[in-house]
Amino acid sequence: MSAIPRVLSIAGTDPTGGAGLQADLKSIGALGGYGMGVVTALVAQNTCGVRSVHVPPAAFLAEQLDAVSDDVTIDAVKLGMLHSVPLIEVVAGWLARVRSSAPAAPVVVLDPVMVATSGDRLLDEKAEVAVRRLCAQVDLVTPNLPELAVLVDEAPARTWPDAIGQARRLARASGTTVLLKGGHLTGEGACPDAIVTTDSVHEVLGRRVLTTNTHGTGCSLSSAMATLAARGLDWPAALDRAKEWLTGALEHGAALDVGHGHGPVDHFHELRPRMTATGSWTAARWHANAAVREAVDACAFVVTLGDGTLDRDQFHWYLAQDAYYLGEYSRLLARASTLAPTREEQVFWARGAATALEEEAALHRSHVGDASVEASPTTLAYVGHLHAASGEYAELVAALLPCYWLYADVGERLRALDHDRHAFHDWLGTYGDPAFVQAASEATTIVERAAHHAPSAVCARMVKAFDRSMAHELAFFEAPLAGRRAPEVQPSTSVSDRRTSAASSSSPIPWAASH
Repeated sequence: MSAIPRVLSIAGTDPTGGAGLQADLKSIGALGGYGMGVVTALVAQNTCGVRSVHVPPAAFLAEQLDAVSDDVTIDAVKLGMLHSVPLIEVVAGWLARVRSSAPAAPVVVLDPVMVATSGDRLLDEKAEVAVRRLCAQVDLVTPNLPELAVLVDEAPARTWPDAIGQARRLARASGTTVLLKGGHLTGEGACPDAIVTTDSVHEVLGRRVLTTNTHGTGCSLSSAMATLAARGLDWPAALDRAKEWLTGALEHGAALDVGHGHGPVDHFHELRPRMTATGSWTAARWHANAAVREAVDACAFVVTLGDGTLDRDQFHWYLAQDAYYLGEYSRLLARASTLAPTREEQVFWARGAATALEEEAALHRSHVGDASVEASPTTLAYVGHLHAASGEYAELVAALLPCYWLYADVGERLRALDHDRHAFHDWLGTYGDPAFVQAASEATTIVERAAHHAPSAVCARMVKAFDRSMAHELAFFEAPLAGRRAPEVQPSTSVSDRRTSAASSSSPIPWAASH
């Protein structure tokens, strides 16, 4: 097979792009294949429903198929809407010729489009019989539960064990493998799928995504399976990967804002984070979080700190929370150092970990004293998010970056408000430290490099990690004036003493001002 598998979709069309041939081509491209398409039916439909279907002559379908196979080596075929017996017979005959004459027979996946979402049968009885025969010519069949019931001539299964039984009977009758899909089962819990043969069941559990963007999921999954099989994965491994991809596509579908009915999934959700005008992952995330950054600038804590009217007790509570945060942040920076792929990055994160500990100790000496700090729910939520991202280097550094970058950004504006008689003159003076600005820039470069080399699935997790950290940063800034206070902690020294301590520290980074 080619390094880039050549995958042919034989299916009907969807002019809104969410299902049929158009969805197949997107799925094939998203999972690394080169997509080709042969049209079985021209369908006038949108996200609200089908209006009419125009079926070209069977002879024209045969000409399309021959035009492709006479010129291109096909690594996989996905069969979708076949509509009628004449079309099914054309496809069956063409498959037999191609599979007998090609040096390596293409993988064939059949998505038996037989039952509408409404439950109505889409094929007449003779066409249903022809589809059952076609099952014996393919490598994988991907029916939903109503279609599976038609193929085994039984009532639709209501439970997962009953569905597995029907899939086994279809596998036995056709001699092929069945991808059993649990999406039509009722309930809001797990949404299982399985690869079923006559003697084995490989189950893949997954969460049910509550969304109306479900148009074309069956088309997308079947073409994804064909592409992954053509890349060399066996059916269980292909389902593991395809289900992960499709779950993400369902979760991101609403952001497309396409149509007024059941909208499409986002086939390119894993690639989209890299699709920026500048080509910069970090610049794209910074731009995507513009609303969060504006909210930070507008929040009461930042505004009153800037104009000098911030309540001192609220300020001291904020510093106590920061002391707790920095202790945990230091551990996570050390974790990043352990996971870093280069010595340069190891040293950078290790230096940051030491700095965070120094600043946490300085905060305790100057504002918290010997009192223990009780972390607020806001602080615990932020720290918990960072720990949850600490299993993988790229995801962790994406989660750590906002603490650098947002502080440097906010600090630039706060420092511009400073003057000799400002109520927080001694504190605002710590902002804009050139060494910290440089460190923030270096952290951004490291994360950009990590995003560039990360696989698509990891890059998608980096997006979530960065965006959630930005949201937690906003919550941290909002917490002091939102009634989320711990018992008041009296500072043991003045703010000016804290400034002197920070200035004399060997660390170039005034971390304590970062939240």
